[in-house]
Amino acid sequence: MKTYDVTALGELLIDFTENGSSAQGNPLFEANPGGAPCNALAMLGRLGRKTAFIGKVGKDFFGSQLKEALGDVGIDAKYLYMDEEVHTTLALVHTFPDGDRDFSFYRNPGADMMLTEDEVPEELIADTKIFHFGTLSMTHEGVRAATKKALALAKKHGCLISFDPNLRPPLWKSLEDAKEQVLYGLGFCDVLKISDNEIQWLTGEEDFTAGVRWIQERYPSIRLILVSMGRDGSRAYYGDQMVEVPAFVQENTIETTGAGDTFCGCVLHYVCGHDLDHLTAEGLREMLTFANAAASVITTRKGALRVMPTVEEVQALL
Repeated sequence: MKTYDVTALGELLIDFTENGSSAQGNPLFEANPGGAPCNALAMLGRLGRKTAFIGKVGKDFFGSQLKEALGDVGIDAKYLYMDEEVHTTLALVHTFPDGDRDFSFYRNPGADMMLTEDEVPEELIADTKIFHFGTLSMTHEGVRAATKKALALAKKHGCLISFDPNLRPPLWKSLEDAKEQVLYGLGFCDVLKISDNEIQWLTGEEDFTAGVRWIQERYPSIRLILVSMGRDGSRAYYGDQMVEVPAFVQENTIETTGAGDTFCGCVLHYVCGHDLDHLTAEGLREMLTFANAAASVITTRKGALRVMPTVEEVQALL
């Protein structure tokens, strides 16, 4: 038996989220703990799963805030390193009227990029069931090497590997570089969570099912593919099966930051409790319904990591 259900590696940062205007009419921003991998871990913690994180923040005010936030939501932060010289990565989130958003990153460099191969703990990865990662830890050479070492260790120790590309174009030297690293990640993962626009960009297919088939033909070892489609719901592709579940559209949506991560956390919770070799259409529908509902709840809140919904809140919506 392994100690940890899910360990994630990647970015932990501050999302400065718009929160009204000052008396002078200037925008006010709230400093919310964020970063896709830890948002997913926070949701898993709400669902009773034991989680751990590998990453780096600056030894500064924001880094201390983030370390405290991980402790508050129950994520093991033993392998959260604090860089003496490089500051914590920051992201300014601009929210559009429909709840969608745009990001501006302060990361040239940012502390999350400073994680090294030597700081990847083999003993932690060996003691986890699922290893989860994205591509923000693959944008630059040093942290890319750390990510690739972690993937090799996850394979060595028989972990299931989960991948959420979470493409952020401004952080890449080129989209060709981004595509190369996404394809590398596909070569390792058992579970893929990918958004509608990402699958169209990656495969060149407008139709999501055609895009999934493109991936399956090239990477047959991926056993479960989830496509998140925003307000259009989500799909699960498993073998020859496709299950689609509509979204729970909220009238009081504030912003969509963290919705995909919340969805991802719920999916990984389901995978933790089921044999990936024997999933059923009924089970996949149940999984997507719960994950869509949880993602819907998070759109009604500022930030994500500290305010993930409880099981009771999701069930109330259901």
